[in-house]
Amino acid sequence: MEKGKGGAAAAGGGGGKLLLTTILDAKDELEERLERCMGIVTSLTNGVSEREANDALNAHVCKGAPQHEEICLGLFTLVLTEPTQAQKCYRDLALVSRDGMNIVLNKINQILMEKYLKLQDACRTQLVWLLRELVKSGVLGADGVCMTFMKQIAGGDVTAKNIWLAENVLEILTEQREWVLKSNILIAMAVYTYLRLIVDHHGTSQLQALRQKEVDFCISLLRERFMDCFMIGRDLVRLLQNVARIPEFEQLWKDLIHNPQALSAQFTGVLQLLQLRTSRKFLACRLTPDMETKLLFMTSRVRFGQQKRYQDWFQRQYLSTPDSQSLRCDLIRYICGVVHPSNEVLSSDILPRWAIIGWLLTTCTSNVAASNAKLALFYDWLFFSPEKDNIMNIEPAILVMNHSMKPHPAITATLLDFMCRIIPNFYPPLEVHVRQGVFNSLTHIVEKRVLAPLAPLFDNPKLDKELRAMLREKFPEFCSSPSPPIEVKIEEPVSMEMDNHMSDKDDSCYDNAEAAFSDDEEDLNSKGKKREFRFHPIKETIVEEPVDITPFLDQLDESLKDKVLLLQKGSDTEAQCEVMQEIVDQVLEEDFDSEQLSVLASCLQELFKAHFRGEVLPEEITEESLEESVGKPLYLIFRNLCQMQEDNSSFSLLLDLLSELYQKQPKIGYHLLYYLRASKAAAGKMNLYESFAQATQLGDLHTCLMMDMKACQEDDVRLLCYLTPSIYTEFPDETLRSGELLNMIVAVIDSAQLQELVCHVMMGNLVMFRKDSVLNILIQSLDWETFEQYCTWQLFLAHNIPLETIIPILQHLKYKEHPEALSCLLLQLRREKPSEEMVKMVLSRPCHPDDQFTTSILRHWCIKHDDLLAEHIKSLLIKNNSLPRKRQSLRSSSSKLAQLTLEQILEHLDNLRLNLTNTKQNCMWAGPGLFSAPGGRGCLATGGRSWEIGGRRQVGSMVAPECLGWGEAVRVRDPVVLCAVQTHCWSPDPLQGDGQRCCRVSFLSTMAGGALPSPSPPMESLAPAWLGSAETGRDIQALASGAASWDKSASFTHWAGILRRGAWPLPPPHSYPALYTWGAKVQRWDGAWRVGPNHRSVLEGQPSRLSQAEGLAPCHWPAVGLVG
Repeated sequence: MEKGKGGAAAAGGGGGKLLLTTILDAKDELEERLERCMGIVTSLTNGVSEREANDALNAHVCKGAPQHEEICLGLFTLVLTEPTQAQKCYRDLALVSRDGMNIVLNKINQILMEKYLKLQDACRTQLVWLLRELVKSGVLGADGVCMTFMKQIAGGDVTAKNIWLAENVLEILTEQREWVLKSNILIAMAVYTYLRLIVDHHGTSQLQALRQKEVDFCISLLRERFMDCFMIGRDLVRLLQNVARIPEFEQLWKDLIHNPQALSAQFTGVLQLLQLRTSRKFLACRLTPDMETKLLFMTSRVRFGQQKRYQDWFQRQYLSTPDSQSLRCDLIRYICGVVHPSNEVLSSDILPRWAIIGWLLTTCTSNVAASNAKLALFYDWLFFSPEKDNIMNIEPAILVMNHSMKPHPAITATLLDFMCRIIPNFYPPLEVHVRQGVFNSLTHIVEKRVLAPLAPLFDNPKLDKELRAMLREKFPEFCSSPSPPIEVKIEEPVSMEMDNHMSDKDDSCYDNAEAAFSDDEEDLNSKGKKREFRFHPIKETIVEEPVDITPFLDQLDESLKDKVLLLQKGSDTEAQCEVMQEIVDQVLEEDFDSEQLSVLASCLQELFKAHFRGEVLPEEITEESLEESVGKPLYLIFRNLCQMQEDNSSFSLLLDLLSELYQKQPKIGYHLLYYLRASKAAAGKMNLYESFAQATQLGDLHTCLMMDMKACQEDDVRLLCYLTPSIYTEFPDETLRSGELLNMIVAVIDSAQLQELVCHVMMGNLVMFRKDSVLNILIQSLDWETFEQYCTWQLFLAHNIPLETIIPILQHLKYKEHPEALSCLLLQLRREKPSEEMVKMVLSRPCHPDDQFTTSILRHWCIKHDDLLAEHIKSLLIKNNSLPRKRQSLRSSSSKLAQLTLEQILEHLDNLRLNLTNTKQNCMWAGPGLFSAPGGRGCLATGGRSWEIGGRRQVGSMVAPECLGWGEAVRVRDPVVLCAVQTHCWSPDPLQGDGQRCCRVSFLSTMAGGALPSPSPPMESLAPAWLGSAETGRDIQALASGAASWDKSASFTHWAGILRRGAWPLPPPHSYPALYTWGAKVQRWDGAWRVGPNHRSVLEGQPSRLSQAEGLAPCHWPAVGLVG
C-alpha cells in the first residue's frame, strides 16, 4: 500500500536517484557520498555469488571504521534506490553492521530532518519500509527514528503525500504495539501527534477511516498507559478539548473529570495535569523541520520591518488552505514555548516574537481558528506558577496587546476581552485557580518589567467602556497608575530547561527596531537609525580554479557528453557559441531525456562560472557594445527562447533547463533580464521573464523579480540602474505597488546615477510612482537612511504628481524623526499655491516651539499669496467654529492630526505673529499682508466671533499685539482689529497705566485717521469706562483733530448712528468744547440726538464757539451734543 501512495507522486525532478535539487543546491554533498558508497558496494557484489558477495563485504568491513561506514551507507542507499533488492540489502546490512545499525539510524534522521522534502517519492516509500523493518527487528534507537517520522507529518495538511505518511506510520505503531509500549516517550509523542492530527482528518471516506484508526489508537494508549501520557502536561488537556465531541473521547472526559482513578491510581484530577507545563519537545514535534527552520530564521536573522516577504512566503507555503487554520495553534505554542531569545538577541533589531504572533492572529479566517489561536497564546497564563513556569512563555501575549494598541486596536481589544472571559469560562470549577494563574502572570510581568505599568494598557481610551470596566473589575490592582506603559527588556538571564533536543543557541529572539536585510552588518545608533556610512570591504582577488565536471559527465548521454567536453575545451567565444547551439538543438529533439536537464544545468553552471563574475554592462554603452555583451555562449539559451512560440513544447523544455540553471545559479535571473533589455533579438520580449519566473521553483513573478533585482543590486549597481526603466515599465504591478524595489535602488546609487534616473523620469522613459500607491511608498521610506530618503524625494519630485496626493503624509511626520521628508516637502510646498487641503494639513501639525515647519510655510504663503491664504484660513475657521463642541469620539478612525481644531489654528497663527514681530519684514501687521487683505479681515472677524473658545486675552494678543508695544505708531486699519484691541485692553481686567493709555491713543488715532469702513463693527461693545475717564477730553480732542479727513463719509455717518443709539455714556463737561468743534465739521448730521436738560444748558453757554463753528444754528445743537 505504501508503494502505491508514495510512488504516485513521483514525477519530474532531476538530479540523482535520491534527491530532487532545489534552488539552494548546486551540488548535494550527502547524495554524492551515498552514491559513492553505493558504488563501492556494487563493485564488490556485482557478478559474484551471494556467498562471495557476503565474504567480500565482511572483508571490506574488517579493514577499519571508514570501510565499515562505507558498506553500511552503501547498503542503506541501495535499500532506498533499488526496491527490488531492498530485502536482500537489508539482510546484508544486518549481518555486516557492527554498531547496532547506529550509522544507518543517524543517516535516516539526517535525511528526515534535512532532506525529506527533496527526497524522491520512491525513496520516501523505501524509507518507510526500512522503518518498518527496523521496528520489526527491535533495533535499539528505532523509536527515535519513528518520532522523527512523526515530526514530518504536517498539521493542517490533507494532501495525499501527508496523509500517506500519517497512515503508514500509524500502521507501524499499531502493528508493533508491544514494541511501542516499551518506550514511555514514544507513547507520549505518538498520542500528542495523533490527537492533534485527528482534528484535520474529516470529510472524505478515506480521511474518516484514518480518523477512526487514530481515535482507537489514542484511546487505547490513554486508557492503558495514562501516566506515560501524563508527561505531556497541560497541552494534553488542550488537545483533548478539540476532540471532546467524538464519542470515545466524550467518555474519556467523563472519567478524566469525575473518576480520575479509573485512568490511573496516581492521577488525582485534571488540575494536576493543568499545573504541569508542557515540555518543549512536545511543542516542537508538531512543526515539520522545514517549518521550524523557516520560523527560526525569521526570529533569528530577519530584522524587524523586513519580514513581510518571509511571512508572505510562509503563508503561501503553509497557511493558504482552509485546512491550515488549525496549524496556527501549533505555531503560536511553538513560538511561546520553544523560541526563547537570549539577552543579547533581546537587545538587537531582530524580528520580535510578538510581531510574528500578531501576524498569525491576523491570518485567522474563521472564528473557531481565532479562538483556538487566542487560547494557545494565553494557555500558559491560566495556571502560571512563577516557581515552575517561565516568564518567556507568557511574555509574547502581553507584548502583542501592547504593541497592537496603536496600529491594530481591535486585536488588543479582542485579546483583553478573551483574557477576561476565559477566567470564568475555561472550567468553572477551577475558576479560582485560573484567576490566580492570570493574576500571577500579570504580577510576574510587572515584576520582571516586561511591561511596566499595565494601567495605560488596561485603561486605554481606545478600548470601549464595557471592556475597560470589565478590566477594572477583574484586575483592579493593575488599573491605578496613570503613567504611560514602558516596555523594558528583560535584563536578567532567563533559566532555560534543557529538555528539548534543540539547544538555546538555536532559539530565536524578539525586539522592535528598524529593519534591514539579515546579511547587513551595519551598526545601529542609539536612536535605532542606521549609520549614514557603510563599510564596503575590499573584494578579494578571485583565483580561477580548474573546472571539474567529471561527476556529471558520466550521467550524460554519449552525444551530449561529447558536446559538453567540446564546450569545455573551446578556446574562443565563437567556437563555444557554436557548440552551445548544438547542445540546445539536441535538447530540443523529441527523443531527448528530460531527466538529463539537471545534470546538463550543473555542467553549464560549472563551465560558465566566469559569466557570473564581474560587471555585465559594458563600460561605454553603445549598440555595438551591447550586442557584443550579449554574445556569450550561455545567452544562446535566451536567444532560442525568444525565437519560439510560448505554446511550443520546445519552449517549455528550454524553460525547464533555465529553471534547473536558476536553482544552481540564481544570478541567471538578472542575466535574462539584461538580455531581454539589451539584445535587439529580444525587442518586445520582456514578458518572457514572467514565463521564466512561473517555471522556477518559486513560481511567483513578484518574488522572483525581487530576488533577481536584489542579486543584481549586490553584484552590479550600474546594471541595476540600466534595468530599472524597463523593469518599472514592463512590470508595473510588481514594482509600483510597494517600495521594495525602490529601496533596493536608492540604497546603492550615487548622485550621478540618481541624476540619470531623474532624467529618465523627466523624459517619460521611467515611472516609479503612481497616484494610488505613492503615499504608501513615501510613508515606507520614512524608515530608510537619510540619503535614501533624499533620493526618493528627488525621484518623486521629478514626476508630475500633484502635491495634494501626498500631502496627508504630514500626519506621519515628526520634526525630530523625519527631518528629511519635512525639508523636501517644505521646499516643494513653497512652490505651490496653497489649497484649502494643504492649509488644513499644515495647520493640523502639532504645535511645538522647535517645529518651525508650519510657521515657515505660512510665512511664505503670507507674503506670496496673502488673499488666498486668508480665504482658506477663514474657511477653516468657519468650518471648525460651526462644529458641535462635543468631545471627539475615541473610536474615530481618523488620525488625531487630521482633526483640526480652532485652538490649533490660532496657536499656529500666534507662532507666525511671534516670528514676524521679531523680523524686520513685519509684513502681516504693519503693511500689506495676510490680515490687511479683505479675506484676512473676514478671517479675523470669524476668529473674533469665536474668541470665547480660544481665550479672549490670548486671541486679542494675537490679533493686535502692537497696540501694547508701539501705540500710536501702529495703524491697524481694520474694525475687527479694533474690537480685538478693546477686548484685550478694556476687558473686565483692563491694563493699567501707560499700557491702557497707549491702547486708547492708538485706537482713537486710528478712528481719527478715518480707518472705519462701512459697515462698522458693533462699537457699542466698547467698554463705557473709557469715555468716563479723566482723560476723555484729550481723547475726544484726538478724534476731533482728524475729523476733517472723514468728510461726511458713510463710515462717519454710521459712527453717528452708533452715537445716536445712546450706546456710550456722557463724557464730563470739560470735554464739551472739543466735542463742539468736532461736531461742527459734521453739520449735515440730523438732529436726532436726545440731550438731557443739564447738558443743554452747558451747550447754550458756549455761543462763541458756535459762531466759530461756521454758524451752526442752535437747532442743530442736539446733532453735535453729548452722547446720551
